[in-house]
Amino acid sequence: MKRQYYIGTSLFIAIIILILDQVTKFVIASSMRIGDSFEVIPGFLNITSHRNNGAAWGILSGKMSFFFIITLIILIVLVVFYIKEAKNNLFMQIALSLLFAGALGNFIDRLFHGEVVDFIDTYIFGYNFPIFNVADSSLTIGVILIIITLVIDVKKGK
Repeated sequence: MKRQYYIGTSLFIAIIILILDQVTKFVIASSMRIGDSFEVIPGFLNITSHRNNGAAWGILSGKMSFFFIITLIILIVLVVFYIKEAKNNLFMQIALSLLFAGALGNFIDRLFHGEVVDFIDTYIFGYNFPIFNVADSSLTIGVILIIITLVIDVKKGK
């Protein structure tokens, strides 16, 4: 009999990502001033203390009530989708766990600090990519995994 849900795995992933996100943000916020930066990999990766009270690239800056409402809706939709649509698919459950952890990590920042702590500062092919954090990475990887899962399902004819 095939397992329908991998709740233990899903919770483990979400909790580990959430802890990693909150610990790294705490370390940056408590040990660096905003704007402080140090180079980790020359020409590619810096750790830069930054705050963002908007979405990606500072979009909708200062619209906290909007972000609270949208994030709560997203978290509810993720749980419902997990329960209704992700059974028998470990890959999709992992993707949804990453999305959930990422959304919750940034939501916690907005709720308690009114802004999100960002610190991963990358230069990709000479382009200074917007500064991000572990929660943002989790969200991005989760979306990529969902796209992969959907493409695989379409190819299988599901």
